[in-house]
Amino acid sequence: MIRLDVSDATFAAAFDALVDDRRETSVDVARDVSTIIRAVRDDGDAALHAFTQKLDRHDLNETGWRIDAADCAAAFDALEPELRAALELAATRIRAYHKKQRPVDTDFTDAAGVRLGARWRAVDAAGIYVPGGRAAYPSTLLMNAIPARVAGVERLVVVTPTPEGAINPLVLAAAHLVGADEVWRIGGAQAIAALAYGTDRIARVDVVTGPGNAWVAEAKRQVYGVVGIDMVAGPSEIVVVADAQNDPDWIAADLLSQAEHDVTTQSILLTDDAAFAHAVREAVERQLADLPTAATARIAWEDNGAVIVVPTLADAIPLVDRLAPEHVEFACDDPRALFDRLRHAGSAFLGRHTPEAIGDYVAGPNHVLPTGRRARFASGLGVTDFMKRTSFLQLDETALNELGPATIALAKAEGLPAHAKSVALRIRTNR
Repeated sequence: MIRLDVSDATFAAAFDALVDDRRETSVDVARDVSTIIRAVRDDGDAALHAFTQKLDRHDLNETGWRIDAADCAAAFDALEPELRAALELAATRIRAYHKKQRPVDTDFTDAAGVRLGARWRAVDAAGIYVPGGRAAYPSTLLMNAIPARVAGVERLVVVTPTPEGAINPLVLAAAHLVGADEVWRIGGAQAIAALAYGTDRIARVDVVTGPGNAWVAEAKRQVYGVVGIDMVAGPSEIVVVADAQNDPDWIAADLLSQAEHDVTTQSILLTDDAAFAHAVREAVERQLADLPTAATARIAWEDNGAVIVVPTLADAIPLVDRLAPEHVEFACDDPRALFDRLRHAGSAFLGRHTPEAIGDYVAGPNHVLPTGRRARFASGLGVTDFMKRTSFLQLDETALNELGPATIALAKAEGLPAHAKSVALRIRTNR
């Protein structure tokens, strides 16, 4: 775990190293994924069967390729009432938040008499990847599928790995809740390839979303262009900006909430009080002592964690912007003042009573967010990731006569005479 103080002479170089640290795909992963994608593209279902048998250790012909809708409904009905209510609350809030993201079509006529506008339509089919290895994430299915449904996607395909043939019933319950049209027992890079290129059993989709391991992320990178993707997501990360008025145990728990995801995740504390920084480090150690996920969280904290002392919390903002983290918490008296100055983050959590974990489940905003400093240019998953915009325009004779001469001049200047002629003929005809 890195300890930094802005006042140290070596801070700039050390912080540069922290910002530039890459915890993502290796050359070997990229090569292996390329091999898998090529095999699925060429051999289809036979490749899916072979990779599943090798990597997930079960035979799809015996365990079944596709999970029936009736099984998903049964899993939902079998949930404990409290858990079912929690899933339903999460779905309701996620749906309500994303409905407000739906874009509005435009249609207007300008001063030249040209009718212009744009029309939004959903893609026909979306594929949702749901991790199923180290843990099962029904919340991920909700966060991906609900925006797709709000967008108007008609065919919703879920793929999820089932090691040893077993699947977590919570994932099936979530699939029922969102009304998934297909659920397939396939994971890894091979599942992404199947969604992108299609096989005899699985029809191709238009957009693939959802988080996964390094192989899944690399597969999405490689199939982009054949299909749309939400983003290439790397290890999770959190930055907590906190003053000394916080309970150190609260902040320690927030840092560990990301560290427990994977050994490659990153948790960073920025504070204006050195004594508080020390108290949080001690609290982290205490909580690791009895945390069930300590084996993972400790490695992530010790290898990738950092505690940084700044003169004031305002001085933390430029550092946060350089990190452009997936999540940032502002645990202080006036979080909005700091948030208003922030430029780059996937999602922000304002105030002492807004832990990042609340956003992972029931708050409403999407938890599929850009990592690896991509928040500088990318946003979290939303409704428009499942939609595309078609512009349109309509001219009458008067409007064409007004805009035509400038079009002809520019087309000739670019050496495109057919462009110029297609306009000039109409102007001559109109006259």
